[in-house]
Amino acid sequence: MAASFPASVAETERLLAAGGYVADRALATTVFLALSMGRPLFLEGEPGTGKTEIAKVLAGGLGRRLVRLQCYDGLDLSAAAYEWNHARQLMAIRLAEANGKLGGEAASEAGIYDRRFLQERPLLAALSGPPAVLLIDELDRADEPFEAFLLEILADFQLSIPELGTIRAETPPIVVLTSNRTREVHDAIRRRCLYQWVDYPDAARERAILAQRMPGLPERLSAQVVDFVQQVRGGDFFKFPGVAETLDWAAALASLDATELEPVLVDETLGALLKYQDDIAKLRGAEAARLVEAVKQAPAAALPF
Repeated sequence: MAASFPASVAETERLLAAGGYVADRALATTVFLALSMGRPLFLEGEPGTGKTEIAKVLAGGLGRRLVRLQCYDGLDLSAAAYEWNHARQLMAIRLAEANGKLGGEAASEAGIYDRRFLQERPLLAALSGPPAVLLIDELDRADEPFEAFLLEILADFQLSIPELGTIRAETPPIVVLTSNRTREVHDAIRRRCLYQWVDYPDAARERAILAQRMPGLPERLSAQVVDFVQQVRGGDFFKFPGVAETLDWAAALASLDATELEPVLVDETLGALLKYQDDIAKLRGAEAARLVEAVKQAPAAALPF
């Protein structure tokens, strides 16, 4: 059964935290406003900063289905919204003709545009059935013309099907759109949404995220991992590690029974933190050793929990 929406920003922060998501105040405020105002939520930011995770946490915390549309180049309406089951339609025509109920041209038109012949794709599925969270993930990967298909759903939570009519959601879905900003999303989409840029977390929040997601990680190692990652993000690399990579790296180190960072250990596990060979080559060796020494010399920060 779907739960009621949080009544305040503080309750929204607690809802996200209960799902393992540590949000800053600005993000929690935008999520709260999107829920209370019934507006789609458009999250933009670098990959790995936790945009997709918000939709998952909202679905779990509010007891809703998660319906995910993963965008890609060439995505069209038949893959995103609906498609007619032509094989079943043809079979229905043949059966009607065989039973003498239809004849000639009428057989190709009567009765085949019925809901039972409609194959639901994510957009239509989110408007039908129990309350849902509709995640339109990485919208910037889709072609620009595809965005026009979304405008009716974002504005009115409905979908017009020329052969059938308009299908409206009995309970409007919570809509979360994400973009990694590989291209600009059209203003028509932005105007229908509440917007939030999701940035890399500061050190305090990243330590809180590690504590939330990996409570068994030694505190000293957790602090060193975060300080190391924060310094990497301040360097000259092609692709900075996101929170997802921080968690992956911490899990890799924990799997090796590490209790603190060592240069050799860092060199051996950089593939969990960085995803491009040029970045790994630039960090491995002397630079990694320098950063390890720096984080070990830094005073231990008080953990915010």
